[in-house]
Amino acid sequence: MSFKSGFVTIVGRPNVGKSTLLNHILGEKIAIMSDKPQTTRNKIMAIHQREESQVIFMDTPGMHKPKHKLGEYMMKAATETLKEVDLVLFMVDDSKKIGPGDQWILDTLKEAKVKVYLIINKMDLLAIEDYAQIVENYKAYDFIEEIIGLSAINNKNVDVLMDKIIDALPEGPMYYPDDMITDQPEKVIVGEIIREKILHYIRDEIPHGVAVEVEKMRKRENSEIYDIEATIICEKNSHKGILIGKGGRKLKGIGKSAREDIERFLDMKVFLQLWVKVRPGWRDNDMQLKNLGYRHNKY
Repeated sequence: MSFKSGFVTIVGRPNVGKSTLLNHILGEKIAIMSDKPQTTRNKIMAIHQREESQVIFMDTPGMHKPKHKLGEYMMKAATETLKEVDLVLFMVDDSKKIGPGDQWILDTLKEAKVKVYLIINKMDLLAIEDYAQIVENYKAYDFIEEIIGLSAINNKNVDVLMDKIIDALPEGPMYYPDDMITDQPEKVIVGEIIREKILHYIRDEIPHGVAVEVEKMRKRENSEIYDIEATIICEKNSHKGILIGKGGRKLKGIGKSAREDIERFLDMKVFLQLWVKVRPGWRDNDMQLKNLGYRHNKY
């Protein structure tokens, strides 16, 4: 039996469900999820393994017009990925018209000259005639080779998508060990879990000017307990007050929720300590971005 392998990226506007899909495919929480746009900031490489195949997914930041250097980094991460993959999954949601954001991505994909499958997500929110209308809208783009409808949040048709992805990939080697699910260090995943909880707890009270720096992550000797210390970075003193909350309640809630997910991820008990620091303008500071892992030499 031949072995198939290759690289796949998921692109689309912010908040169409890319990370939700990736986590369902893997059965593990690798990419963070939020109902806010621009949740994913780094390319997340994740590996789906079957006996006859290995699919390496590169989940990218949602494509959007950048407003600061962090936004520029996110856009470069998304577009550079197109040069590295065998297949692009272009994900759209239940929007019944092709908006300017989707049109920009379509134009980018056409120029990239790469195999493209259109994924229509959130089918659970669509009537049959509305789904048909979306399909019709995209039929004019002849570089789209397949159109697949699914509901990432309900895990509907995700297995159908995986079969089609594997069919599209070339015969190739096993690039990574068969028990590996991501190339991201544990520290990065832990930081992303904490940031996800901030996005859930803070809602619309502060913008996306928040980052997480995991400063210490150490397993206690002769114990099944991890000690983790992390700093939440924000841009204004007023944001710091919101993050901490009255009597520290907000920060305690973020910490408790993050700790529970981190314990599931590490499969052991966690003692988590969080601090909040103000670093004005960090999203436009090259050195700060590099220190936080948002800069790579190739970009």
